[in-house]
Amino acid sequence: MESLVEHMRTSYHSVHEPMCWICEKHCRSFASLRQHLIGPLPKANCEKIFKELGCNICLTLFASRNALRAHKELRQLSRSNNGFLYRGFPDNLRIDNIQRKVVAISCKIVGGGTDGSIDLCARVCLIDEHEGILFDSYVAPNRPITNYRYETSGISSEQMRDAMPINQVAGKIQYYICNGELLRQIHSGSGRARILVGHDLDSVLKCLGLQYSSVMIRYEIQTRVQDPYDDCVATMRLYMKMKSQAHRREEWPLVIDPKTCNIFGSWRQSEFEKMTPAQLLEISRSDYYCWCLDSYIN
Repeated sequence: MESLVEHMRTSYHSVHEPMCWICEKHCRSFASLRQHLIGPLPKANCEKIFKELGCNICLTLFASRNALRAHKELRQLSRSNNGFLYRGFPDNLRIDNIQRKVVAISCKIVGGGTDGSIDLCARVCLIDEHEGILFDSYVAPNRPITNYRYETSGISSEQMRDAMPINQVAGKIQYYICNGELLRQIHSGSGRARILVGHDLDSVLKCLGLQYSSVMIRYEIQTRVQDPYDDCVATMRLYMKMKSQAHRREEWPLVIDPKTCNIFGSWRQSEFEKMTPAQLLEISRSDYYCWCLDSYIN
């Protein structure tokens, strides 16, 4: 028990960790869970069951083959906009009082400068959590494009003829994602500013000349597709999958500050050694912010 308690002090096990639904092993990350199920040296029994009833993309285990088949059909991307590009926000998009809407954003980057190495935003797309297009437009940078990087951007000079100036695009996006709040007032606990989802959002915001609160960013998701709408849909679906995880709601301390999220340092060793492993897990907290907690924000 002494060794178990010392392990729990430093492991930060919690209800938010990915878990194998076959053997109930707790994994530190989804990468570890993937290795456990379908990696080079998986656990034999778990691998056998997962191959028959599991999705190798989202690592979900289903009750039947029919349920797995239906899931695989739903996870396919579909172009709901049929290639149409909005030249601005629809008229019904405005500042509202609905809190914590989620928006996915993706940019396609071209090159500027004498050697084409400077990243310039040439197209941007925003969608809502229902995969409806909020904004999709080609963007005219403030400096000349010298390399269209067509193999990764899918953009040619002809498509840029009627592009919207980047200052106008940036103003519309900043207005919409802040939703009437000042940048210095935006925080994760409450308010109307929108959660922003995407890949490498630091670079996206830099290319657009935007500033946004880091507590409202959910990122590091990438699909490597040319169309920014499909990119937005993929990132939004992954975010919504993580947000909808059925984790038990925890009371204090919440998973926000790694210095206060685990209470093992505030109790005596003898008190912990009287607990069962299940009781130790009950009071343990993770050292990262799980996106399922976004569902509880008021």
